[in-house]
Amino acid sequence: MDLILWRHAEAELLREGGTDLQRCLTPKGERQAKRMAAWLNQRMTASTRVLVSPAQRTVSTAEALGREFRIVPSIAPDASVEDLLAAARWPDATEPTLLIGHQPTLGLLASLLLTGHDQAWAVKKGAVWWLRSRLRDGQSEVLLQAMQAPDFL
Repeated sequence: MDLILWRHAEAELLREGGTDLQRCLTPKGERQAKRMAAWLNQRMTASTRVLVSPAQRTVSTAEALGREFRIVPSIAPDASVEDLLAAARWPDATEPTLLIGHQPTLGLLASLLLTGHDQAWAVKKGAVWWLRSRLRDGQSEVLLQAMQAPDFL
């Protein structure tokens, strides 16, 4: 199974009287989302499920893909690693899954899957970590297929 973790692109600071879920992308964030969406669309299969946090900044990031996506409340900014794993159906899903979410949970999830320990790894705004679960010699392993930051596109 492929699990693609995409942190939302750069977002505005929290405005007085607003909520965290209402924060929008900055103009730089919009450019980051478009560049990363183009990179992803060249590589993802048509069957990739796209799951998005209900935060406006993640929805706007997802819209740059031009694909159907599903807003999943359980992967909101306060989600746990277990919430993300359950939403993705890791490692048993038959189709690739793209999760568009937030720090620190994305970094914790990447570290847990790659090392077996949840460590505070940083995932840059707008960056993608592409993980793959596979069986090799009867053992389950996780590979880091790609890691891409929008500044390098």
